[in-house]
Amino acid sequence: MAGKSGRTIKAEQKLTAKQLLFTWEGALVVLFIAVNIFNMSISQSYTLSNVLREMPKYLAEIFMLFPMAYILVLGDIDISVGSIVCLTGTVTCYISNAGAPFPVVILGCLLTGLLCGMLNGFITTSFPELPSMITTLGTQIIFRGIAEISLGGGGSVSYINTKQIMPLSTKLGKLVPVIILVVIVVAVIYTVVLQCTTFGRSLYAIGSNKVSAYYAGVDVQRCRFIAYSLMGLMAGMCGLFLTAYTYGANTTTGQGFEMEVIAMCVFGGIASTGGKGTLIGGITAGLIITLLRIALGQANVNSQMILVVVGALLIIAVLIPGIKGRIDDMKKLRSAA
Repeated sequence: MAGKSGRTIKAEQKLTAKQLLFTWEGALVVLFIAVNIFNMSISQSYTLSNVLREMPKYLAEIFMLFPMAYILVLGDIDISVGSIVCLTGTVTCYISNAGAPFPVVILGCLLTGLLCGMLNGFITTSFPELPSMITTLGTQIIFRGIAEISLGGGGSVSYINTKQIMPLSTKLGKLVPVIILVVIVVAVIYTVVLQCTTFGRSLYAIGSNKVSAYYAGVDVQRCRFIAYSLMGLMAGMCGLFLTAYTYGANTTTGQGFEMEVIAMCVFGGIASTGGKGTLIGGITAGLIITLLRIALGQANVNSQMILVVVGALLIIAVLIPGIKGRIDDMKKLRSAA
């Protein structure tokens, strides 16, 4: 665009390679490369075929990363998702064992998860004065309690007809598991919705300032309800694929998943305070943590140590913005002096 002076003014400022590298997503890409180099150095079994074979065990959690990003962008949180996974996995096994056809098994699992998410959404939107952490803490206990009651004294249920659920754990060709393709499709849909639609922009507006978003015409409670409903649906998807690989469910199914998914999101640059972050960063962080867990497992590293590593990464991710802010403040003080 040409101004009165005759100069051309660019409508958008393009990022240079250096500026792009120092964005959160750019740093994650560098870290992704570094982690793969590290993984190959500690495990001789860290090859493409082995990674693809082991990845499905961890990929089920990734389904919950996408709607969790929506909820965190809103400035909310959902810690009931692990219990929803347990409940949906249990329901899926019982429906299958009752002799229901495969489409009904899938529908029953996803519908159970959706109903759980809708319940969370209904409570949080009907009583907005209640913190979402307290609300979902309550439903977390309820959902897992229902699953444990239905599991009874044995504490577990297995598929009687394992062949029925096998299509979910098969591979396309010799290498690529079905779950990877499903994750890619879901990731594209959720990313496009968040970055390119009015609904996605509304989530960012609400996370930045709920009151301003409300007076700007955004239906705040409706957006929150949809986000929590999607969270339940994807927790159902996680339960479906998880039980397909474990051939059943028990009282510990999904335990701790909520913290791992939140860790992936926060490590990916999605602010827990709302209004910031992208799914690209969250997905990259999820892949980094997944690949690191695979390599450490191949190197026979204790599972508790893997949790320590993931926890350390989360703390580092939370501290980086604060450290960067302090450095910027110090620079401003020096320039002012």
